[in-house]
Amino acid sequence: MSQVGFKVLFSDFEYDSLEIEENLIREQIPDIEFVYAQCRTEEEVIEVAKDVDAIINQYAPLGKKVIESLKDCKVIARYGIGFNTIDVQAATEKNIKVCNVTDYCLDEVSDHAMALLLSLARKVTFLNNKVKDGVWDYKVGTPIFKLRGSVLGLLGLGNIAQKVAKRAQAFGLKVIAYDPFIPREVAKELNVELVEFKELFRLSDYISVHTPLNETTIGIVGEEQFKWMKKEAFIINTSRGPIIDEKALIHALVNNEIAGAGLDVLEMEPIKEDNPLLKMEQVVLNPHVAWHSAESENELKRKTAQNVADVLQDKEPKYVVRVKN
Repeated sequence: MSQVGFKVLFSDFEYDSLEIEENLIREQIPDIEFVYAQCRTEEEVIEVAKDVDAIINQYAPLGKKVIESLKDCKVIARYGIGFNTIDVQAATEKNIKVCNVTDYCLDEVSDHAMALLLSLARKVTFLNNKVKDGVWDYKVGTPIFKLRGSVLGLLGLGNIAQKVAKRAQAFGLKVIAYDPFIPREVAKELNVELVEFKELFRLSDYISVHTPLNETTIGIVGEEQFKWMKKEAFIINTSRGPIIDEKALIHALVNNEIAGAGLDVLEMEPIKEDNPLLKMEQVVLNPHVAWHSAESENELKRKTAQNVADVLQDKEPKYVVRVKN
């Protein structure tokens, strides 16, 4: 195969440099052209992507309309584990491989979930803000309950959640999980009790969300689920914002149906200035950063670029998203 004339589009990116990706691909395919865009809509992607051989994608939407407009594209490689921005079915039907990176930032996200849990449990962020406002009084943070003996419920028991379980167990928490796709022997080996969906919310003192975002999980945590939860319970989300119905969450917080929330992800990112969550002292907000470390970012860039290089060289990439029948 003659490796000439390939065009690779970066549909959007928030990195200061793309040198890692460019160098890795160019070392394997010298005759390559890179195209750079900051697309926010499907129309913008269609405008720049028609004749490209590969797309490296971060957040820009690549729905069916975009996929159908692609003439020569062979691979769409996403920066990340999730691929909810891409119509995988439409891409597969056009023989376009969709690639993600399933094994990066596992430690970072699991560490961050625990950091949010600890901040909520010990009122760390809340008390920090009080002290800086001139209030030196531990009683403003009460009640604070000890972690040992509390119950952490994991919504999803995949790779990241399994790491969260081990970290939580080190603090003495009992860990339960809801995940209909995880074999019971796997959960047993992790010392995690599998429970039914409603039981997860009813029994947990802390709930940590780790399910992927797809058509079956959008808004899976909503008004009914918050009513199942204990009034002293907290919810933590380091997965995807739309898994939690934000309007229902705000209602539950305003009405003291739950104790608080730690959110690294939101329905709308970046958060709007008028979002009520910004004014709630019982809520810890982060800017979708759980995945990030200097090491994980470089790993993600290398593996995303290698997915592209492999496909353009007629090799099978390590990470391919398969359509479920």
